[in-house]
Amino acid sequence: MTQNIWQSIVTILVIAVVTLFLRGFPFLLFSGSRPVPKFITYMGKVLPFAIIGILIVYCLKDVNVTGGSYGLPELISLTAVLILHKLKHNILISVGVGTLLYMLLVQLVFVY
Repeated sequence: MTQNIWQSIVTILVIAVVTLFLRGFPFLLFSGSRPVPKFITYMGKVLPFAIIGILIVYCLKDVNVTGGSYGLPELISLTAVLILHKLKHNILISVGVGTLLYMLLVQLVFVY
């Protein structure tokens, strides 16, 4: 199914409006003198760690440790991410270098 130019423009505009609304809604909802509910504060503290855990499980769910490279590129990259994050405390550096290392390992070292 292809869209003409006007359908594409309308689609992009609808996506932009919905995104702006979803980004701005919490500020409208929690602005003013009312304190932020404790549940929302709790979720703000807990969810980042839960999301990282889910991403780790998702990234490692299809690793085959019995064949091919035996999961070594994933293990090496995961170790690099953990060490870098422990040293630098910067998630962007950790994940960026880990991703780059994994892609280099898969493309250049563990070629099969």
